[in-house]
Amino acid sequence: MSARRWYGGRLLIGVVSVATLTVTGCGGGGNSGNEVASASNGKTGATASKSGSSELADYVEGQRKWVECLREEGFDTPDPDSRGRVEFGDNSKWKRDPKALKAQEKCASLSLPIPESVLKEQRPELSEEEIGKNRRYAKCMQEHGAPDFPDTGADGHFQESPWDSASAGAKRAARACAPVIGIPVDAPTPKG
Repeated sequence: MSARRWYGGRLLIGVVSVATLTVTGCGGGGNSGNEVASASNGKTGATASKSGSSELADYVEGQRKWVECLREEGFDTPDPDSRGRVEFGDNSKWKRDPKALKAQEKCASLSLPIPESVLKEQRPELSEEEIGKNRRYAKCMQEHGAPDFPDTGADGHFQESPWDSASAGAKRAARACAPVIGIPVDAPTPKG
Protein backbone atom coordinates (compact mmCIF):
# COMPACT_ATOMS: atom_id res chain seq x y z
CA MET A 1 0.00 0.00 0.00
CA SER A 2 1.47 3.33 -0.99
CA ALA A 3 1.88 6.17 1.49
CA ARG A 4 -0.65 8.20 -0.46
CA ARG A 5 -3.34 5.53 -0.31
CA TRP A 6 -2.68 5.02 3.40
CA TYR A 7 -2.79 8.74 4.04
CA GLY A 8 -6.09 9.25 2.21
CA GLY A 9 -7.87 6.50 4.13
CA ARG A 10 -6.30 7.46 7.45
CA LEU A 11 -7.13 11.12 6.86
CA LEU A 12 -10.79 10.25 6.48
CA ILE A 13 -10.76 8.02 9.55
CA GLY A 14 -8.84 10.62 11.55
CA VAL A 15 -11.13 13.47 10.60
CA VAL A 16 -14.24 11.46 11.35
CA SER A 17 -12.77 10.32 14.67
CA VAL A 18 -11.81 13.85 15.71
CA ALA A 19 -15.22 15.17 14.72
CA THR A 20 -17.08 12.50 16.66
CA LEU A 21 -14.85 12.76 19.71
CA THR A 22 -15.28 16.51 19.77
CA VAL A 23 -19.02 16.15 20.17
CA THR A 24 -19.25 12.99 22.23
CA GLY A 25 -16.10 13.15 24.33
CA CYS A 26 -13.92 10.14 25.03
CA GLY A 27 -16.50 8.28 27.09
CA GLY A 28 -19.00 5.70 25.91
CA GLY A 29 -22.42 7.06 25.20
CA GLY A 30 -24.40 6.22 22.15
CA ASN A 31 -25.57 2.66 21.74
CA SER A 32 -26.62 0.84 24.86
CA GLY A 33 -24.82 -2.27 23.67
CA ASN A 34 -28.08 -4.19 23.20
CA GLU A 35 -28.37 -3.72 19.46
CA VAL A 36 -26.06 -4.72 16.66
CA ALA A 37 -26.65 -3.63 13.09
CA SER A 38 -26.54 -6.48 10.61
CA ALA A 39 -27.26 -5.40 7.07
CA SER A 40 -25.18 -7.91 5.17
CA ASN A 41 -26.25 -11.22 6.62
CA GLY A 42 -30.01 -10.76 6.78
CA LYS A 43 -30.25 -11.66 10.48
CA THR A 44 -32.97 -10.13 12.55
CA GLY A 45 -32.05 -7.62 15.22
CA ALA A 46 -32.53 -10.19 18.01
CA THR A 47 -30.35 -12.79 16.30
CA ALA A 48 -27.69 -10.22 15.49
CA SER A 49 -27.79 -8.98 19.08
CA LYS A 50 -27.19 -12.50 20.42
CA SER A 51 -24.35 -12.99 17.95
CA GLY A 52 -22.82 -9.66 18.91
CA SER A 53 -23.24 -10.43 22.60
CA SER A 54 -21.51 -13.77 22.12
CA GLU A 55 -18.63 -12.11 20.26
CA LEU A 56 -18.37 -9.51 23.00
CA ALA A 57 -18.36 -12.16 25.74
CA ASP A 58 -15.67 -14.14 23.91
CA TYR A 59 -13.60 -10.99 23.40
CA VAL A 60 -13.88 -9.93 27.07
CA GLU A 61 -12.89 -13.44 28.19
CA GLY A 62 -9.90 -13.33 25.83
CA GLN A 63 -8.90 -9.95 27.23
CA ARG A 64 -9.07 -11.38 30.77
CA LYS A 65 -6.69 -14.18 29.77
CA TRP A 66 -4.35 -11.65 28.17
CA VAL A 67 -4.39 -9.51 31.34
CA GLU A 68 -3.71 -12.59 33.50
CA CYS A 69 -0.70 -13.39 31.33
CA LEU A 70 0.61 -9.82 31.66
CA ARG A 71 0.26 -10.05 35.42
CA GLU A 72 2.07 -13.40 35.50
CA GLU A 73 4.92 -11.65 33.69
CA GLY A 74 5.11 -9.04 36.44
CA PHE A 75 3.29 -6.14 34.77
CA ASP A 76 0.54 -4.63 36.92
CA THR A 77 -2.45 -4.49 34.60
CA PRO A 78 -6.06 -3.51 35.44
CA ASP A 79 -8.98 -5.80 34.61
CA PRO A 80 -10.77 -5.24 31.29
CA ASP A 81 -14.05 -3.36 31.48
CA SER A 82 -17.39 -4.77 30.32
CA ARG A 83 -16.46 -3.95 26.69
CA GLY A 84 -13.02 -5.60 26.93
CA ARG A 85 -11.08 -2.34 27.08
CA VAL A 86 -8.01 -2.23 29.29
CA GLU A 87 -7.00 1.19 30.60
CA PHE A 88 -3.22 1.30 31.03
CA GLY A 89 -3.02 4.94 32.06
CA ASP A 90 0.35 6.33 30.99
CA ASN A 91 0.97 4.66 27.62
CA SER A 92 4.56 5.90 27.52
CA LYS A 93 5.35 3.55 30.39
CA TRP A 94 3.70 0.71 28.48
CA LYS A 95 5.90 1.44 25.46
CA ARG A 96 9.22 1.95 27.30
CA ASP A 97 9.17 -0.14 30.46
CA PRO A 98 11.35 -3.26 29.93
CA LYS A 99 9.01 -5.30 32.14
CA ALA A 100 6.01 -4.20 30.07
CA LEU A 101 7.81 -4.92 26.79
CA LYS A 102 8.74 -8.41 28.00
CA ALA A 103 5.15 -9.04 29.12
CA GLN A 104 3.79 -7.83 25.77
CA GLU A 105 6.11 -10.12 23.87
CA LYS A 106 5.31 -13.15 26.00
CA CYS A 107 1.52 -12.59 25.92
CA ALA A 108 1.12 -11.37 22.32
CA SER A 109 -0.55 -14.60 21.20
CA LEU A 110 -3.39 -14.01 23.69
CA SER A 111 -4.13 -10.47 22.50
CA LEU A 112 -7.24 -10.70 20.33
CA PRO A 113 -8.34 -8.28 17.62
CA ILE A 114 -11.51 -6.39 18.49
CA PRO A 115 -14.47 -8.07 16.73
CA GLU A 116 -16.16 -5.96 14.07
CA SER A 117 -19.52 -6.12 15.88
CA VAL A 118 -17.90 -4.74 19.05
CA LEU A 119 -16.20 -1.94 17.11
CA LYS A 120 -19.51 -0.96 15.53
CA GLU A 121 -21.24 -0.88 18.90
CA GLN A 122 -18.53 1.35 20.32
CA ARG A 123 -18.85 4.01 17.63
CA PRO A 124 -20.17 7.21 19.14
CA GLU A 125 -23.61 8.43 18.20
CA LEU A 126 -23.36 11.36 15.80
CA SER A 127 -25.36 14.54 16.07
CA GLU A 128 -27.67 15.59 13.24
CA GLU A 129 -25.08 18.22 12.30
CA GLU A 130 -22.30 15.61 12.07
CA ILE A 131 -24.50 13.24 10.07
CA GLY A 132 -25.29 16.05 7.63
CA LYS A 133 -21.63 17.01 7.35
CA ASN A 134 -20.60 13.41 6.62
CA ARG A 135 -23.32 13.07 3.97
CA ARG A 136 -22.26 16.33 2.32
CA TYR A 137 -18.64 15.19 2.36
CA ALA A 138 -19.46 11.81 0.77
CA LYS A 139 -21.56 13.49 -1.93
CA CYS A 140 -18.84 16.09 -2.57
CA MET A 141 -16.16 13.41 -2.90
CA GLN A 142 -18.30 11.38 -5.30
CA GLU A 143 -19.12 14.43 -7.44
CA HIS A 144 -15.53 15.75 -7.58
CA GLY A 145 -13.64 12.69 -8.79
CA ALA A 146 -14.03 9.84 -6.29
CA PRO A 147 -17.25 8.10 -7.40
CA ASP A 148 -16.30 5.03 -5.35
CA PHE A 149 -16.08 7.01 -2.09
CA PRO A 150 -18.33 5.31 0.52
CA ASP A 151 -21.76 6.64 1.37
CA THR A 152 -22.86 7.09 4.96
CA GLY A 153 -25.15 4.70 6.76
CA ALA A 154 -28.32 5.73 8.56
CA ASP A 155 -26.21 6.43 11.65
CA GLY A 156 -24.08 8.92 9.70
CA HIS A 157 -20.87 6.88 9.84
CA PHE A 158 -19.13 6.14 6.57
CA GLN A 159 -19.86 2.65 5.31
CA GLU A 160 -16.99 0.26 5.01
CA SER A 161 -16.26 -0.26 1.35
CA PRO A 162 -13.06 -0.15 -0.66
CA TRP A 163 -12.25 2.98 -2.60
CA ASP A 164 -9.19 4.19 -4.45
CA SER A 165 -7.85 7.04 -2.36
CA ALA A 166 -4.65 7.21 -4.44
CA SER A 167 -6.30 8.02 -7.76
CA ALA A 168 -5.93 11.47 -9.29
CA GLY A 169 -9.69 11.96 -8.98
CA ALA A 170 -9.67 11.07 -5.28
CA LYS A 171 -6.84 13.53 -4.63
CA ARG A 172 -8.68 16.25 -6.52
CA ALA A 173 -11.88 15.47 -4.60
CA ALA A 174 -10.07 15.47 -1.25
CA ARG A 175 -8.72 18.97 -1.96
CA ALA A 176 -12.08 20.24 -3.15
CA CYS A 177 -14.06 18.73 -0.26
CA ALA A 178 -11.68 19.32 2.64
CA PRO A 179 -13.54 22.47 3.77
CA VAL A 180 -16.77 20.46 4.15
CA ILE A 181 -15.26 18.61 7.10
CA GLY A 182 -13.20 21.50 8.42
CA ILE A 183 -9.77 20.88 6.90
CA PRO A 184 -8.12 24.02 5.52
CA VAL A 185 -7.55 23.81 1.77
CA ASP A 186 -3.93 24.85 2.16
CA ALA A 187 -3.14 22.02 4.65
CA PRO A 188 0.18 20.38 3.76
CA THR A 189 0.06 16.94 2.16
CA PRO A 190 2.72 14.38 3.09
CA LYS A 191 5.33 13.43 0.56
CA GLY A 192 5.51 9.75 -0.24
